[in-house]
Amino acid sequence: MDADTRDEDEVIFGMHRRRYLDRAQAGRILAQSLMQYKGQDALVLGIPRGGVPVAAEVAEALGADLDVIVARKLGAPDQPELAIGAVTSNGGRFLNNELIEAIGIGRDYLENVTAAEMAEAHRREETFRAGRPPARIAGRTVIVVDDGLATGATMRASVRSVRSHGPARLVAAVPVGSQEACAALRQEADEVVCVLEPDLFWAVGLYYENFEPTLDAEVTRILQKYLERTPRKQTA
Repeated sequence: MDADTRDEDEVIFGMHRRRYLDRAQAGRILAQSLMQYKGQDALVLGIPRGGVPVAAEVAEALGADLDVIVARKLGAPDQPELAIGAVTSNGGRFLNNELIEAIGIGRDYLENVTAAEMAEAHRREETFRAGRPPARIAGRTVIVVDDGLATGATMRASVRSVRSHGPARLVAAVPVGSQEACAALRQEADEVVCVLEPDLFWAVGLYYENFEPTLDAEVTRILQKYLERTPRKQTA
């Protein structure tokens, strides 16, 4: 561990603040728990938007490829902010069946909202990649990164999507997450790396000093800058 990373660890953990300064610092610290994958042709997939600044730091530390996987929340009827699940562009889907049954959501609504959000996820992935093809997943170690796990819906949908492409090893990695979400995710990923799992979890943003929204333009800029420095060797 180098001096800069050690100093960052002391800021967060030595003083018991249990908070990251920002997503970039969180990514550098998260990377320390993933160093066994350095130099192994790993692929790091960031979940936009907030997961991408974290993922970029992880990819940089591991010398890995960087790409995105867009997961869209599925909102409840008349309550779009209430997530009943999540979906990716290729149909990787997680549904909160208990909530769906409690609200009484029908099959037609689920299929319609899934189709709409799949299309939007596909559009956003193409926009972020700016015409570049997606990275190759088959046969590689793939590390899916977000800035935190609350319900874990978007991460679980992302993991299911990646699994369908045949990775050699599938890792879900976050700087912070609820114990419930991390436990559920361990049923789907080969490995879950979560630096902080608080006994009492409220919201991801509470574990960051700076949790300003990441804009679409910033996601595109990060990807472009990273790929200019480390051209992707192989694509899907």
